[in-house]
Amino acid sequence: MATSSRCECTKAAWKGRSGWRLSNGLVELTVLNGGGHLASLRRLRPESPNLLWEAPWKTIDPARFRAQLHAKLYAPPPSGPFLSGFTGHALVVGNFGGPSDAEAASGLPIHGEAASRSWRTVRHTAAAGMATLVMEVREPAMGLRVRRELALYAGESVVHISEQVANERSADTYFQWVQHATFGEPLLVQEFATVTVPAVRACTWPLGYEGKALLADNKGFHWPNGPLKSGGTADLSRSFIREGTGFVAAAQIDVARTHGFVAVANTRLRLAAGYFFPRERFPWVTVWEENQAREYSPWNGVTRARGLEFGTSPFPLGLADAVSHGPMFDTPTVARVGAKQTISVNYEVFAAAMPEGWRAVSDVRLSDAGLELIGAGGREAVRLGAASRSHGKGK
Repeated sequence: MATSSRCECTKAAWKGRSGWRLSNGLVELTVLNGGGHLASLRRLRPESPNLLWEAPWKTIDPARFRAQLHAKLYAPPPSGPFLSGFTGHALVVGNFGGPSDAEAASGLPIHGEAASRSWRTVRHTAAAGMATLVMEVREPAMGLRVRRELALYAGESVVHISEQVANERSADTYFQWVQHATFGEPLLVQEFATVTVPAVRACTWPLGYEGKALLADNKGFHWPNGPLKSGGTADLSRSFIREGTGFVAAAQIDVARTHGFVAVANTRLRLAAGYFFPRERFPWVTVWEENQAREYSPWNGVTRARGLEFGTSPFPLGLADAVSHGPMFDTPTVARVGAKQTISVNYEVFAAAMPEGWRAVSDVRLSDAGLELIGAGGREAVRLGAASRSHGKGK
């Protein structure tokens, strides 16, 4: 594919769905109108496949979901509306996990409204040195308005993302805010890929995995050594260890850090992709793995996916559970936005070529040179973006 150094933001089709494509000739990100999903992240120099997970089923814009037509293909509500459009990175705002029975009866989907509604394009710009895209969606049930701005600059390997959640009600609102970032093949493969999360304390969730859990239930552990249901431990920096299983675990970003990150490095492709975010806003990473365990639609026994879902909450157990149980590891598990107020966060998604000799990503950090990728097994740092467009220096 021919590439250009000019920054572009153009309308794009992705597997029959409409959206936008941002590119600077070095990296390319595709964003869908339906659900606001980040569907594709590619490295153009060197040319790469999609570095995010692609659903193995044919997705549709979730606003098109109709239970009578689509429940058998995807799932009945409340899961079906979300799963019909889910691919890559979904934004969870409101409810992380299933709604209550009453909410489900009212039509609320799993993982909140934003990922199951159509997003409105506010504006888009493109010039030689910068491309931007601003999109917005309303959540009528929660009374929230979500705005996301994406910016891509010439010569950088990172897309800068700013999100705002505005409370349109006259009362304070508690909600969950999670970036449901998901990786899979060909970037994430057992033999050549390593997952890095700068965490120490972690815990498995209490509900198993539909009789096919890889990990023991409700056990604390030191990341990445997860307790196996069969006894012993597994190194969770490696993926897809045992076919026919799955798991969910929560990892707390190291409290000594100001910023967290998640990264996947593939030594065969010599590529790394991931995210960098402030720990104060997003202190948790939910690690979810589906390894051909679910045989029903739409998973159909063929799906391999690893969610590295960074956000306000450790487990996808729903808002009511998070509120009633309160903090975990002395860390909050929900977000709060005041009446008629707005809260925001800035984070980055990156796609970088790895120098020869790197075995994994050991750190993502801010320095005077900007946002940098640090490798295990190599001495040089890879510069991702300029310091002036980052969060300010911090570990």
